[in-house]
Amino acid sequence: MDRGSKIYVAGHRGMVGSAVVRRLQAEGYTNLVTRGSRELDLRNQAAVNDFFAGERPDIVVLAAARVGGILANSTYPAQFLYDNLTIAANVIHAAHENGVSKLLNLGSSCIYPRMAPQPLQETALLTGPLEETNRAYAVAKIAAIELCDHYRTQYGDDFISAMPTNLYGPGDNFDLQGSHVLPALMRKMVDARELGAPQVEVWGSGRPMREFLYADDLADACLFLLQHVSVPGPINVGTGEDLSIRELAELIREVVGYEGELVFDPSKPDGTPRKLLDVSRLAALGWTARTGLREGIEKTLAWYIQARREASAELRS
Repeated sequence: MDRGSKIYVAGHRGMVGSAVVRRLQAEGYTNLVTRGSRELDLRNQAAVNDFFAGERPDIVVLAAARVGGILANSTYPAQFLYDNLTIAANVIHAAHENGVSKLLNLGSSCIYPRMAPQPLQETALLTGPLEETNRAYAVAKIAAIELCDHYRTQYGDDFISAMPTNLYGPGDNFDLQGSHVLPALMRKMVDARELGAPQVEVWGSGRPMREFLYADDLADACLFLLQHVSVPGPINVGTGEDLSIRELAELIREVVGYEGELVFDPSKPDGTPRKLLDVSRLAALGWTARTGLREGIEKTLAWYIQARREASAELRS
């Protein structure tokens, strides 16, 4: 990768894609190509093919995806499967057809079996049943890994796949109908603090264990992978540390400054009991995460409060 490489970041307006753009720009990569979903629907094969033929990017970061938490995944499984399958198939195939020198496909730790041994090693892929609440999304992400690997095997394409753990950070989705657990809890507690509400409901028992990675750390890992790594199969990206949802909720309450009660609702789904990644492979290659969870939550909260203020000011004007 030289500084003049033309790099297409698919999904640049999302939390991950925007972090990747920031990281690349900070390192002096200025020849970046982006398109919003209104300009380029990645589910449209003809449009994707025309875009690649016209732009001829050297490098592709596939960060575009339809994403959401347990509620969204359970409510719209057909859309999660179709959208993510077609996005991956169209972008990966067009990258091959147009001579892209390197492609980084971003997936998710939900690709691993629900009851796989912890911490989750890359070799656990396709060894057991998936978590039912996000199976559709996981199947699409597994298909993308397989597609990258088979283009590598059959054609020699340098396509790689990174599997980040649960992500959070600036640009996250705070809509309670579609958000993941960390931004959902943060929004609930900020709202409750401002309204003086006596309690906040937390879905599930609070017992499941989860690992969280700050989005800008993932972006740093993406740059590292693009520069130094060329291997088939998934590569785990995480911190190697986890905590319970109860502990996460308590930490967010402390950072937000909310003094009310946390009420756990065990009638709501817990999801996978534990989902901790084995990150030893990436660590051996030379990369580890830098941002601690409290620091990351503090940065995310500051971004969220500022974004709310700006949105409120815009409405008033």
